Amino acid sequence: MRIVLLLAIVITGLSSCTINRNFMFRTDKEYVFDQPVIDSNNVEYIIGPNDVIMFDLYTNDGAMILEYTTSGTETPKFSSGLELHYFVDAQGNVDFPIIGNAHVAGMTIASLRTFLEKSYSQFNYPYAVVRVLNKRIIIFNGPNGEGKVVPLENTNTSVIEALALGGGLSVRGNARQIKLIRNINNKQEVYALDLSTIEGIKYANMPVVAGDIIYIEPTPQLGAEIAKDIQPYFQIFTGLVLAVSILRRVQ
Repeated sequence: MRIVLLLAIVITGLSSCTINRNFMFRTDKEYVFDQPVIDSNNVEYIIGPNDVIMFDLYTNDGAMILEYTTSGTETPKFSSGLELHYFVDAQGNVDFPIIGNAHVAGMTIASLRTFLEKSYSQFNYPYAVVRVLNKRIIIFNGPNGEGKVVPLENTNTSVIEALALGGGLSVRGNARQIKLIRNINNKQEVYALDLSTIEGIKYANMPVVAGDIIYIEPTPQLGAEIAKDIQPYFQIFTGLVLAVSILRRVQ
């Protein structure tokens, strides 16, 4: 019986080591978080390598667009239905029609639009419409580390809007323990956001940036997790106790 009890204690100790293994991006108490820029309402997207760009070019300063929107017709006369995607390579270059290879990394969407309009100036007052198709963030908000990729379709999407798009906080989501991880000049900055009180509205309205990672730390449920972890071992333990009891009766 002593051996069985000792075995049960060892198994329980080993099983407890698996508790909260699904927690990510842990920081110790001495970790110094970076200070986010929460007053910025005009964060512009910077085009970089591996981005996917789509652009349309119209003549006469986009007069055809107004003609279509004011005519009431269902199908625009100037649209062929062809959508071409242009990939920014590792060096930040894009091979555009006619103008050829151009370096676009570091440009904003507005500056790229200006660049294209100047580059295609031979086309009678060109008007460019530019979109970046792969702007997205990643949100981890599930109790078991479930994540979701959220595309950023609007400019200056706020933290609270991004959380809503990602499904909000889960049942175990800890509003006090939210980390926002952002790449700035090839350096990972980590911001600690506390949205548990109304004072956290300053963080809720902070705009997210493409490539951000938002991690909502789940609230630990030690009792339930310990019970779940030791259940298989407890069954083994009860089986051993039953076997020892039967052997004693036989003797």
